[in-house]
Amino acid sequence: MNPTYGYYPGCSLHSTGAEYDISFRAVCKKLNIGLKEIEGWICCGASSAHSYSKILSTALPMHSLIAADEMGLSEIVVPCAACFTRLKHAVHDTNHNTELEDQLGEIFNRELPKTIKVLHPLEIFSNEVDVAGAQVKDLSGLNVVCYYGCLLTRPPKVMQFDECEYPMSMDLLLRSIGITTLDWSYKTDCCGGAFSLTETDVVRKLVHDIFEEAKAVGANAISVACPLCHANLDTRQPEVEQEYNTKYNLPIFYFTQLIGLALGIPAEELAIQKHFVSAEGMI
Repeated sequence: MNPTYGYYPGCSLHSTGAEYDISFRAVCKKLNIGLKEIEGWICCGASSAHSYSKILSTALPMHSLIAADEMGLSEIVVPCAACFTRLKHAVHDTNHNTELEDQLGEIFNRELPKTIKVLHPLEIFSNEVDVAGAQVKDLSGLNVVCYYGCLLTRPPKVMQFDECEYPMSMDLLLRSIGITTLDWSYKTDCCGGAFSLTETDVVRKLVHDIFEEAKAVGANAISVACPLCHANLDTRQPEVEQEYNTKYNLPIFYFTQLIGLALGIPAEELAIQKHFVSAEGMI
């Protein structure tokens, strides 16, 4: 019997990153993985709270961890890279900082959950279910570079996820379902997601560099695991092409969408049609 996990979607997956939520839920349903969305979850404070207050930046994700604990959930899956890092920090920091733990215990008027596990979908798809055994569609025509972004593996002592500088979990998972993934040097470089509205010239340069390296190694698509990265690479591709007078034609997939396609889930049920850069003809 396949497991059931608590599910923390976070703000992005209920809005601009809806394709990630839709495709993740579809893949879990196909693989008989149970999900229980945490009741009363709130924003984790990513991109803002941790720059303002240590207590606030820990209290926000801790609220949702406590809600999960009160539902009897011991393992929570968190797809968004920003949410993943904030929830992991909340568990790590309160386990290693007695003063912070006491302050939050007083705020919430209860003991904090100390053993709850915060997991990424890549972990459960790689370790808990037989994804390869469920493959029904050939996607060998795709040559993908896996872009993990700068948050999933850093800092390593907190995240304890994959190899910090050269992660392979997404690559190995996609290879197991027949998708070619290519070695490249931009796996964990920042795309500038946190500055997408304030430093657009810097962001366009960072995104341009990512596209250039992807094309240089022969990629015809990019796989991501972060809604901020997806938004940057997908929505900015046309303006970067115009600024640098080039053409990339690089569809940006969530890795859950690629898994879903390999499992035979129709593209429209994975929300691929919502992307700015079309994948028509490739899948």
